[in-house]
Amino acid sequence: MPKIVLETYINAPAERVFDLSRSIDLHKLSTAQTNEEAISGVVTGLISMGEHVKWRARHFGIYQTLTSKITEFDRPRYFVDEMVQGVFHSFVHQHHFEEKNETTIMRDIFNYQSPLGFLGKIADVLFLKRYMTRLLKTRNELIKEFAETSRWKEVITD
Repeated sequence: MPKIVLETYINAPAERVFDLSRSIDLHKLSTAQTNEEAISGVVTGLISMGEHVKWRARHFGIYQTLTSKITEFDRPRYFVDEMVQGVFHSFVHQHHFEEKNETTIMRDIFNYQSPLGFLGKIADVLFLKRYMTRLLKTRNELIKEFAETSRWKEVITD
């Protein structure tokens, strides 16, 4: 099962980074290149424990849907979202946040299993793991940009 681990250092409080990471609106901004949209469940604002969102996006020229649910939640330390329906055989995305010296270390651990058995494993090696890593890095760069500036107020309202 492929595993992607990323660490992003963000000069902002863990609470802000945590909330930006669960913002449906920021997620949509970070995936503009795939025309991703939330079509049911939590479609705007912040997603929380037990809630789900169904996404529709274009990957590799094909529109697909994927539903994920928040299965663990401990603000501002971590949360987990898991696919409950979609093209992957499975995925579990752990989001960890640790604040040290006014910097938040955001750690993503993304475990997934591709569909199609052996063919899926070949796709992982040839392109899928790189593709997923790039999507996650793009998302994390936008979270960092919003968290370190006043832009976070565009997607998080008290």
